[in-house]
Amino acid sequence: MRIRTVNCIAILLGVLVIGGCSTLGVKPWQREILARPQMALNAEPIDAAIDDHIYFSKEAASGGRSFGGGGCGCN
Repeated sequence: MRIRTVNCIAILLGVLVIGGCSTLGVKPWQREILARPQMALNAEPIDAAIDDHIYFSKEAASGGRSFGGGGCGCN
């Protein structure tokens, strides 16, 4: 009897965990907000260009700011 109760609780928790993710995602009326320039990963292109220049100058590499490693081989 105890094993059956534990199995029922485990199944119930599994259904709740799987069902909890069913509301995730972008709704059609939210896409307008997410499409704004302020919501871009690079909202400040001038600052990003300056950061790229600094990274290039220090690491002797261009692009790939989010990846480890660089021109000096120390990573």
